[in-house]
Amino acid sequence: MAYREVGTGATAVGLKVSEGVVLAAEKRVAYGGYVLSRVGKKVFLIKNRFGLACAGLFADIQTISRLMSVEIHRYELETSRAMNVRTAAKLLSIILYQYKYMPFLSEVIFGGVDDGGPHIFIMDPLGSLIEDDYAAVGTGAPIAIGVIESEYKNNLSLEVAENLAVKAVKAAISRDAVSGDGVDVAVISANKAYEKFYQVV
Repeated sequence: MAYREVGTGATAVGLKVSEGVVLAAEKRVAYGGYVLSRVGKKVFLIKNRFGLACAGLFADIQTISRLMSVEIHRYELETSRAMNVRTAAKLLSIILYQYKYMPFLSEVIFGGVDDGGPHIFIMDPLGSLIEDDYAAVGTGAPIAIGVIESEYKNNLSLEVAENLAVKAVKAAISRDAVSGDGVDVAVISANKAYEKFYQVV
């Protein structure tokens, strides 16, 4: 279990279960208490095998997702083999550390499924790498992690894990002023991957 908090506001969570990985984040983009957008995308699928859920500076979140898409694609072209989740997570960790003097102001939950099964990794802006079963980052993380801890089991079905991730983010939205405007979800299993949006009413 892990949770971290960043100052620019957001809530993102990730869960690993035996069938796969679920990543979720809310959509509000806010700086200093001002809401700039209600349609920010903070969850990204990469090659339908990996996913990112981020909290932090929105421009940095977008840049991290683009960098990872390019680097994973380049690796697989050069080596003619699929990158596994641990290697991809270590690659992102190295990229983040390379920018340590001008870091990306975001925290990342990186997950995916490979021949070794599902994996979830948590990274801070300097690339610290922690593998865990579930995690939450952002200003709403303390609320979200409490919801996850109360119901999480490793043998949950993907559908139940997806509902739990959404429930955790919705709980954070209800208490964290800079989180809101719906929940984006990415679900990855060995044979499928998809994204979904949940409206918060």
